[in-house]
Amino acid sequence: MMADGVNVAIAQSPADLEGPQARMTWLAECLSRLDGQEIDLLLLPELFLTGYNIGEKVTKWAEPVDGPAAETIAALAYRHNIAIHYGFAEREGERIYNAASCIDRNGTLLACHRKLLLPPGFEGDHFCQGESYTYFEIDGIKAATLICYDAEFPEAFRTVASAGAELVLVPTALGAQWGVVANNVIPARAFENGVYVCYANSSGHENGMNYYGGSCVIAPNGQELARAGASVEILQARIGKDAVHNAQHRLPYLVDRKKLPRVSQRTP
Repeated sequence: MMADGVNVAIAQSPADLEGPQARMTWLAECLSRLDGQEIDLLLLPELFLTGYNIGEKVTKWAEPVDGPAAETIAALAYRHNIAIHYGFAEREGERIYNAASCIDRNGTLLACHRKLLLPPGFEGDHFCQGESYTYFEIDGIKAATLICYDAEFPEAFRTVASAGAELVLVPTALGAQWGVVANNVIPARAFENGVYVCYANSSGHENGMNYYGGSCVIAPNGQELARAGASVEILQARIGKDAVHNAQHRLPYLVDRKKLPRVSQRTP
């Protein structure tokens, strides 16, 4: 890998894979297809290891951050010389989190993020809320993870970008009715913070839920570097540090926002 960037791939995986074993088999096949393409980081969707719309099975298939699935993915990362960022249901004692881990190409755990904000319904009924932002470095690029709903709040993106993140990885489980998020919100988040965003969704159908697809890589100037349709697809793009510097220098939103008044002083 060149020192000034990272080659990323996003796997928009089929949503109807049943259970962790089928999903691990699919991942192994995906990695084999990427061999020889000099990919540094592979991003997978939200709850990739279990599936998203699976009800009580998410509890059955939850694992500790260093559980058997993590060991298998670490071995795959080492074998294929690629870092892997994947969503899973994390068990810690009696608590379960909607989480995402990144394992380096040498099989080392770099970080594990727990989803900060849980939308109403299934997630709020099954998961506990995460309590902190997550940062790590991948081949010289400063990265942060936000999971799905986390990324739909401008405050979350501002926080990680202000902390120095150059790349925000967003595993998601975006339903077909929410295409505005993939098409409009995510590019806006990249542009208004001057950072790269990699957004990884599932495709197809799962237990009555239809996924939008629309995985993408967005540059710091808001432009699309890669965009998936609705089907299974693997995207590739290059992440470069210079583009972050140039975007944030040209439009210094992160600096100038501090000049805004904290409370309006006008009276009716």
